This record gives sequence, C-alpha cells and structure tokens, in this order.
Amino acid sequence: MPTTSPLTTSQITDEYFIENRNRLLEIAAFLDRLDRTDPARSGRDFRYTAFTEALAILAGREPGYLRQIQLLLSDPTTEPIATLDRKSARGAFDRRPSGDRP
Repeated sequence: MPTTSPLTTSQITDEYFIENRNRLLEIAAFLDRLDRTDPARSGRDFRYTAFTEALAILAGREPGYLRQIQLLLSDPTTEPIATLDRKSARGAFDRRPSGDRP
C-alpha cells in the first residue's frame, strides 16, 4: 500500500523547490567542470558512469527513485574483502570486471 504525504504537491513544492533548484545548479556546474577538463576522461570513471545512470533514473518516470539510486551506488557483493583497498569511500561501486579496472 503506497504511503501518502500529509502535504499537498503545492505545499511540498513551495517548501523544497528552491533548495532542490540549487542542487540541480550544483550538479550542472559539476558536469560543466568535468567537460572543461577532459570530456573523454569523465566517461572512463566508474563514478561518473554511475552518476549519469542515476540522472537517467531521475529523468525516468518509474517510481522509487531513491531506492533505485541507492541500489545503483551500493556495493552488491556479500563476500568480505581480504584487505582494505582504500582508506576512504568512493561514493559508488565499481561494477567493471576487475581486469578492466586501472
């Protein structure tokens, strides 16, 4: 059973539009910066690929955007790794086969 909001569409839009408009502008600026550096490089980075896939989810009309994007960015593996490969999070899971990674 779908959960409904106690707020109307207009109330939600009035409350959250400006902050999300700002987020969209930040995303556009991020993408512009990548394009100005090396347009080909951004396509080779798994995080950029995941980011553009997340944007496609947002542009779609299938409900459950949050769940879809969380699954897209999350590590689907269940086996523990033998050693820690990085000291910081990358923000997205590298889905390329291990032989294709730099």
